[in-house]
Amino acid sequence: MAFYSSFGTVLILLAITAPIALLFGFGGATAARSTIAPIRWFGKAYTAIVRGIPDIAFFLFFVIALDQMFEYARHKILCSDWTEPVRQGNDFVVCSIAKLPQSSSPEWMHELYGFSLAVLTFAIVFGAFAANVLYGGMRAVPRGQLETAEAYGMSRRQTFWRILVPQMWVYALPGLSNLWMILIKATPLLFLLGVEDIVYWARELGGFKTQVYAYPHSDWRLFYFLGLLVFYLALTKISEIVLVKLMARLSRGQATMGGEEQRKAAA
Repeated sequence: MAFYSSFGTVLILLAITAPIALLFGFGGATAARSTIAPIRWFGKAYTAIVRGIPDIAFFLFFVIALDQMFEYARHKILCSDWTEPVRQGNDFVVCSIAKLPQSSSPEWMHELYGFSLAVLTFAIVFGAFAANVLYGGMRAVPRGQLETAEAYGMSRRQTFWRILVPQMWVYALPGLSNLWMILIKATPLLFLLGVEDIVYWARELGGFKTQVYAYPHSDWRLFYFLGLLVFYLALTKISEIVLVKLMARLSRGQATMGGEEQRKAAA
């Protein structure tokens, strides 16, 4: 049953991570276009640094650093009378009440905390890629559209939200579509973050013997992983169908190749 529920874990991760990553990306792209230099530097540094680090290295390092940052902040607030150093060689030692989650917490709290760290890590990583895509989409909107809005008396804020943002999606969607496919393929990295996902259970249940259990069957991992292959291919195919329809909807009335093809077909 844990194997079956792990499919839901992957789908929930995608459903939660995608909008959060898009929010990070939109913030990064907006910051990179800012007229205020420190904000612009931050936006460009975010996309450059995160995109330049291999995903697997970022996942292995960042989750540990993020967990320790939370515990260190709680340690400073809740255990101000602590005199021992937090760093003791390779060990990171905080007071017991600063631990996240508490050792006395139920198992589902530990799983939820680990899953939340995974969602945040995925969102930060893929948000940087989304920021680069959205920044390109914003730059692709014809300058004449923005100048016309300014000529009609719109403020910079009004031009951004009423003209630039609605039109940028048609230019950004191809890149965001590829990013969505990459996010689907990256979900097996949950295994590295300590979340018992479908890859973990396929390996556990498919083997004839693991560190904990011995099963009354031979090595079935090939069949389990073939099942995962079918699952991921079906998920990507459904995504392709939805994205094609969304692209057609966004291209309607736009001065793009897709919009021109729709006008010619309707004529």
